Amino acid sequence: MTNSTDRYIHAATRENTRKSYRAAIEHYESVWGGYLPATADSVALYLAHYAPTLAINTLKLRLSGLAAWHNDQGFPDPTKAPHVKKVLKGIAELHPHSEAQAKPLRLKELRTVVMWFDSNLESEACSRAHRLKFVRNKALFLIGFWRAFRSDELTRISIENVTVIPGKGLEIFLPRSKTDRRSLGRRVRVPALQQLCPVSAYLDWVNEAQLRDGPLFQGINRWGHLSENALHPASVISIIKKSCSGAGISDSNDYSSHSLRRGFATWSNTQQWDIKALMEYVGWKDIKTALKYIEADDPFLSQYNKSLNLPDNQM
Repeated sequence: MTNSTDRYIHAATRENTRKSYRAAIEHYESVWGGYLPATADSVALYLAHYAPTLAINTLKLRLSGLAAWHNDQGFPDPTKAPHVKKVLKGIAELHPHSEAQAKPLRLKELRTVVMWFDSNLESEACSRAHRLKFVRNKALFLIGFWRAFRSDELTRISIENVTVIPGKGLEIFLPRSKTDRRSLGRRVRVPALQQLCPVSAYLDWVNEAQLRDGPLFQGINRWGHLSENALHPASVISIIKKSCSGAGISDSNDYSSHSLRRGFATWSNTQQWDIKALMEYVGWKDIKTALKYIEADDPFLSQYNKSLNLPDNQM
């Protein structure tokens, strides 16, 4: 950083975005063998080379990284050239790609995982380190599900930003998130429930770990020592997969950090939530984004089951 304004310029771009841009430049230079500054022709050749193997969204992300580098360095942006845009459009036509979706963790799977946590916690053989992890992960699952949080939102929760409201639940202030483009932050309520209660799980975790400040979800080593740093968002994926596997849920490797979010969206749909209410609750601005997270059952089978008085097996 050369002066006091540089750190604010640096802060204007999110860390995950910076990592993606760095990866894009490395791929263009080191993997493909391109040169910077790039020409529009070289960018078009780069896109054509990877069109059969990379998804269109990945190529668009690589273009964003190249565009950012050229803009930052004061060079003309080759990705805006008309024939580069035409090549990208042609790739989308000739190589259609279905966007991968995380498998939703439905309420019945959530209940299974929580029961597995509880059974381990009741075991006399449960070590201090394992006990901390089970209590932490139970809180992570329940808060993540009932608030439809992404992994980055879960790992950004700080104790100082959580308020317990007796008889009502929790209020959490999120200083920033992926969809908060203006960095205004938002306050969300976490409900107190009779079963699978995220508030009880939060209190159990805070009391067990004796947390007073800092990140809510911290790393834990093999000796049961807590890290001062928050879990990395990628670690949440591993926790979800391993917990589902430990609980005996089939295809546990298909779950990801978006599974809690998709699970809640799917549950709310079965409860006939209004789509606008769901969007406001989760924080979605675009209805297309919201609909991507809802996994509805086959309408024919649903009507068929109703005609025979059979359950839809939604939950």
